[in-house]
Amino acid sequence: MSTPHIAAQPGDFAETVLMPGDPLRAKYIAETFFTEIQQVNEVRNMFGYTGLYKGHRISVMGSGMGVPSISIYAHELYSQFGVKNIIRVGTCGGLHEDVKIRDVVIGQSASTDSNVNRTRFRGYDFSAAASYSLLEPAVQAARQHGARVHVGGVFTADLFYSPDNEILGLAASKGHYGVEMEAAGLYGVAADNGCNALAICTVSDHIITGEKTSPEERQSTFNDMIEIALDSVLIREKGDV
Repeated sequence: MSTPHIAAQPGDFAETVLMPGDPLRAKYIAETFFTEIQQVNEVRNMFGYTGLYKGHRISVMGSGMGVPSISIYAHELYSQFGVKNIIRVGTCGGLHEDVKIRDVVIGQSASTDSNVNRTRFRGYDFSAAASYSLLEPAVQAARQHGARVHVGGVFTADLFYSPDNEILGLAASKGHYGVEMEAAGLYGVAADNGCNALAICTVSDHIITGEKTSPEERQSTFNDMIEIALDSVLIREKGDV
């Protein structure tokens, strides 16, 4: 049973899927953390894999960049392949003075300049929020890892190269920890499908200080974030929350 963007069969995906933006990061996660790996998608080079992490079946697939791209893949995973939980694992720009590069930001909520959630909510404001059933075990896993973690709002931007950077200062003044490009869309798609979603991001660069990490580091490391996401799945499945 293929969709326009995913060539897979029923049962190929686990109930929980990690979604980095970069398909090569999906490949890295599968090869680094999974055993018994099966590649379940390669359409448009948007690689998807299912395997075992510490004996638990989990999938990982790229989402591409931006709200439209992750919305397509998340909708098809939720509606056609039996996926119940999607955890975005990606990068964000630091907005808050308390946030440092390589810190982990867990998006409890996601403000946005995109119109997608107003479209799905008939012009009204939609509260784009993470699923608490994913949020609580992720916070617990972060504490167990001893990571520098911030839990709160992120700002989902439609444009990477925006002509209006003042909005980022406004977002920071309202307590948003990071800026990224997918969470608000993912949370909306999850709500449409009665499923769960969460965004966990590593701070790859900082809007205030100008500090940044290399493209290579963004693609192939940030293992704290990945292990937090994976271990949160184990905590949730064991009921240790």
